[in-house]
Amino acid sequence: MNAPEPIQTFEAARRRQLIEATIETVSEVGFRAASLGEIARRANVSPGLFAHYFGDKDGLLEATLRFMAARLSRATAARMRAAPSPLERVMAVHESALAEEEFEPRTSAVWLAFWGQIMHSEPYRRVQSIYQRRMRSNLRHGLRSLVAADKVASHAVLIAATIDGLWLQSHASRRTRDDGSRARAAVRSLIVILVGDRDEADIRISAEIERAQITNDVTGALRDQRRALARLEAAARRLAGGD
Repeated sequence: MNAPEPIQTFEAARRRQLIEATIETVSEVGFRAASLGEIARRANVSPGLFAHYFGDKDGLLEATLRFMAARLSRATAARMRAAPSPLERVMAVHESALAEEEFEPRTSAVWLAFWGQIMHSEPYRRVQSIYQRRMRSNLRHGLRSLVAADKVASHAVLIAATIDGLWLQSHASRRTRDDGSRARAAVRSLIVILVGDRDEADIRISAEIERAQITNDVTGALRDQRRALARLEAAARRLAGGD
């Protein structure tokens, strides 16, 4: 196999540098204040360089969202490949989506910023739609050998909604940093309930989490998800009105 051309390697590294600077800027100053000038300053490059690689600010932000979604997809794929059983493949989806690094303040701030802009941007909605379809597809893949065929799609939707709901809930209501452990435990328990296999030897579930509590957590997560999205939409409208 031929080694990559030096110019291609340089171009990829430069794009990565600019995207990383964008993530840093959005996480610290917010979506609206993340101007090309501020991002360029942090990346120590000329603002004109962004036009060469991304066209404009919208192109840069879309590329950043795609970068983050692709990074998460790669992590999920790696966990699924390493999973020794169908049940562990299902578990791999939420273990990636709710991994501790996804609760890291910088990453969380950027995801929340993009969530708040999705209703105003067709490219962002498209990236988010692709990510969500891939999550449901990964869940269906593992569930096919675990539940009845007529349950696969609905179970995948429920698990995916719970993952997103618990992630949003943890950021909408937390006062201290959350590492995602409670959210992961809740989804693990939900999956075990759905597939009806509490005796899976290699699944470790906290003894204190009971079925009734999980049901309440799931219901509350979905309710909080709607509230969080409403708050984000209201904030986005206020920002749009100030432009």
